[in-house]
Amino acid sequence: MKLRILLAAATCLALPLAAQAQPVTGPYVGLEFGANSLNAFNYTYSHGLIPSGTLQTNLGIAGVGSIGYGFGDGFRVQLDGVFAQNSVHSFHDLYAGQKLYENGQGNVESYGPMVNVLYDLSLGLPVFPYVGAGVGYQLTTLSPHLFDAGTGDTLSGTHGSFAYDVIAGLSYPIAAVPGLSVTGEYRFTQMVESRNYTALSVSNINQSPFHIGQISEHSFMLGLRYQLFNAPVAAPPVQAPMAAPAPAPAKTYLVFFDWNKSNLTPRAEQVIAQAAIDSQAVKLTTINVSGYTDTSGTPTYNQGLSVRRAKAVAVKLMADGVPAAEISIHGYGETHLLVPTGPGVREPQNRRVEIVLN
Repeated sequence: MKLRILLAAATCLALPLAAQAQPVTGPYVGLEFGANSLNAFNYTYSHGLIPSGTLQTNLGIAGVGSIGYGFGDGFRVQLDGVFAQNSVHSFHDLYAGQKLYENGQGNVESYGPMVNVLYDLSLGLPVFPYVGAGVGYQLTTLSPHLFDAGTGDTLSGTHGSFAYDVIAGLSYPIAAVPGLSVTGEYRFTQMVESRNYTALSVSNINQSPFHIGQISEHSFMLGLRYQLFNAPVAAPPVQAPMAAPAPAPAKTYLVFFDWNKSNLTPRAEQVIAQAAIDSQAVKLTTINVSGYTDTSGTPTYNQGLSVRRAKAVAVKLMADGVPAAEISIHGYGETHLLVPTGPGVREPQNRRVEIVLN
């Protein structure tokens, strides 16, 4: 199936990517969970008995809660609340590489808000890759844990740092639940500031500063994203009136679109799939694919929008097995209204593509 869609897209090189389905338009929420890998980081300890070294952690957990807004052209802006936790594994002497203590007690936690800008790629595939980046502020907490078994020293504290992240992921829309998508995501997060903590003896005296370098982490997560206030599903196709019976009457399918959109709704994809099936059952010479708009917008813009709608339907027909040579694409703008209206009227029945099997 993926190969078919790729071949169809290659056949229509002139089709803009925006003609494919855009997964997010309007407000949405998301939730993701997964694994977190914290890069080993260096520390400097002023206590004369304990040398400076490297702190290593075990594989941990990560979670992100998101609220965002999609602009319908691929771009999204998103506010994230992120959390990650990794348990301490060991401490190593920075210079000699000697392991000072293994299976340390306690955790390294990071949490805070991030603001990200993301872009969804519409490539004509069942999944939608996306990329993004952003900035924010992250708190890092070193929970009290044993630093050296011989001295009983521990370290703890919470300090903040400005941070940036880089994101790459995939989303898969669930056709049975409009607006719902499964997501898989990778995030790299870098805290840009080093910070000072406090190392304590077991009796909580002789406090001495404990300095750690910049912290970075890698998160791999799965989750769900849901678009709020989904547009109503397009009206079911209406059979166009036909002339008196003929030996091979034309058959018409109507595909409806949301206002100012050329992406296909799940219902539209069902209608196109049925037309592709029916076209294989009869001997055809041409499948006419004609795009139309309502009267809102300028005539020039509406002409271009009608062509984009017709091309989006043609790509789906080819993905469903119809040869490109059998498809003829037309755009008629705001002419040939199905429901007569005056200028500037948003009429759903006029935002359509007609598939005619000849």
